[in-house]
Amino acid sequence: MPLPDPSFLLARAPVVPVVTVPSVAAGVKLAKALTEGGLPLIEVTLRTPAALDAIAAIAAEVPEAIVGAGTVTRSELIQKSIDAGARFLVSPGCPPALAEALAEAPVPVMPGCATATEAMTLHALGFPVLKLFPAESVGGVGLIKSLAGPLPDLRFCPTGGIGPGNVGTYLAQSNILAVGGSWVAPSEAIALGDWEQIVALAKAAAKLSRAAFP
Repeated sequence: MPLPDPSFLLARAPVVPVVTVPSVAAGVKLAKALTEGGLPLIEVTLRTPAALDAIAAIAAEVPEAIVGAGTVTRSELIQKSIDAGARFLVSPGCPPALAEALAEAPVPVMPGCATATEAMTLHALGFPVLKLFPAESVGGVGLIKSLAGPLPDLRFCPTGGIGPGNVGTYLAQSNILAVGGSWVAPSEAIALGDWEQIVALAKAAAKLSRAAFP
């Protein structure tokens, strides 16, 4: 049976905000700002004690958001994230035991890879969309282009080192469905509660399209 495909989610916006929330309240306000700006997919990284509770609060209080869990590094985090309300899962990398557990998840998953071998291994397990991470550090657009020929059916959502200055070169690649980025939710703006800035950044990111970058 094919694994749940994240493609239909990634079609909603060209950028998936990758956010680290300091508190549940900040997570909800951040989600409201991002969705107001036109970015409904939100990857909440499991890097803070508030992350799982923030996912639950966003799922309950921001119905227009499609919230997912990022930095899923251990098998036990899969069910915890789903129970909290995560509608998709993302990992920075994917050792064999984690890959097998993620392949059993009932929600779309984007497991992380950094090499052609890792991409091929994950594709063989049935994952149709992978997270290339850390994208810029492992080859960026050059690597994405190189993988398009031998792995024509595989799609990517690269994350890591992507921002306004280079996002266009990524979105121009036919095997990229969207990119993950933290620039739309700067930590300084979150700390200051500058939600208007985040709305503005989200609006600019939501307007990006592959057609704009020949």
